[in-house]
Amino acid sequence: MRKKIVAGNWKMNLTLGQAEQLINDILQAGLRLKDGQEVVLATPFPYLLKAKSLLKNTPGFYLGAQNSASEKSGAYTGEVSAEMLQSVGVDYVILGHSERREYFQESNATLAKKIDLALANGLKPIFCCGEPLEVRKAETQNEYVAKQLEESLYHLTEEQVKNVVIAYEPIWAIGTGLTASAAQAQDMHAFIRAQIAAKYGREAALRMTILYGGSAKPSNAEELFACPDVDGGLIGGASLVAADFLAIIQKLG
Repeated sequence: MRKKIVAGNWKMNLTLGQAEQLINDILQAGLRLKDGQEVVLATPFPYLLKAKSLLKNTPGFYLGAQNSASEKSGAYTGEVSAEMLQSVGVDYVILGHSERREYFQESNATLAKKIDLALANGLKPIFCCGEPLEVRKAETQNEYVAKQLEESLYHLTEEQVKNVVIAYEPIWAIGTGLTASAAQAQDMHAFIRAQIAAKYGREAALRMTILYGGSAKPSNAEELFACPDVDGGLIGGASLVAADFLAIIQKLG
């Protein structure tokens, strides 16, 4: 049975006081997760230690980071290494988010290095993939995503890939006024699972958790999570509102 995960990506939002309040609001709801369900809170770097202390006695809740460096250590001003994240209690790290790819020119090769370092330090990567509008219009999205998987993940062993979560971002439907339907999400998730099966075998594919990263919210989460190959969501804006985030978690079933 594969894990069902709702991961909140806070991005560059909130002060420390606001972050603490949001976590407390989420935890005080008394949500009881079912077996195999997890919630990940990916806070900004300065709040990781505080978040860890607040989450430590809550089963099923895990700490995430939003990025890590492609180098182990050294003269890289402003960077944060996987080893540093591990040392403060981080469990998951988001790698390859579309915003990182666009604004910081992160390549598939760079992400392969980041994934290696994350795994070497006991972190579980949430690897983001997905196609922009021009690729979707050209109907070459399968080839585009397959290349991302091949160049960033396929050097891993079957044992290593057990610790990777994939998040599909329909970049073409984010901030464009277009909407990705549940059927379109399912189609791509099924394609990604088939690619993993072709590379690592059927069992590895069935174990792989694949999250939807395209603006899931309380109003559409139930339909999305009902898709057979959608195993939860990587949530942006809705994760900053406790009531919305809790409602999405409850849609896991």
